[in-house]
Amino acid sequence: MTSLSPATRDKLMTVSVATIATALFKRGLRNQVPQGVQPVARKGRNMVGPAFTLRYMPAREDRNQLTEFRKPTHPQRVAIETCPEGHVLVMDCRKDPRAASAGDILITRLMMRGGAGVVTDGGLRDSYRIGELEMPAYHARASSPTNLTHHEAIEINVPIGCGDAPVFPGDIVVGDDDGVIVIPAEIAEEVAAECVEMTAYEDFVVEQVRAGAAIIGLYPCTKDEHRAAFEAWRRANGR
Repeated sequence: MTSLSPATRDKLMTVSVATIATALFKRGLRNQVPQGVQPVARKGRNMVGPAFTLRYMPAREDRNQLTEFRKPTHPQRVAIETCPEGHVLVMDCRKDPRAASAGDILITRLMMRGGAGVVTDGGLRDSYRIGELEMPAYHARASSPTNLTHHEAIEINVPIGCGDAPVFPGDIVVGDDDGVIVIPAEIAEEVAAECVEMTAYEDFVVEQVRAGAAIIGLYPCTKDEHRAAFEAWRRANGR
């Protein structure tokens, strides 16, 4: 499993998905945001953790009876019981929310085992209950009660697509009250450091704009006077 350092995690807890998207865009990565995925409920804090993945495929009727869920090897159940502490369970449901990829009992179990969050490009059932949990959850929308009709959980911890975003096991998943983004594991530390710097400048810019400053030359910074003012702001604010 990928090791996410406490320092990098702490940095990513303080930056927005939008800021991370800008940092990844500068590196040529333009498709790291799962499309159509939104918070089940806003938490006012970030979700951060390495990805642990579950892939669904179109269901075939003879393979998807209620008896399947009694088997201890059922991939959906195994994923819930083996997702490492501090990881985010990311599910590839082919952007099909017609049927649930999980419900509140399984997601509660994931939380009790120390999961950092759950993301699916499909749907979650009992979403109102999942939204009440402390653990962040993201989905396309609330779904009908069962996944038997459309989905079969088929493979655990393999590369997947979630909302058209590529997700490899161990990639770092960050979610905020807007959505989710996936950072390739090998660049997570440098991206986190850069985003902390970007966030500091953005906070400075917001203060300047609220005080009546014009955007041109300030955002992005192209004038020495703004650079000097920012450095003074950082010293005054310990940033």
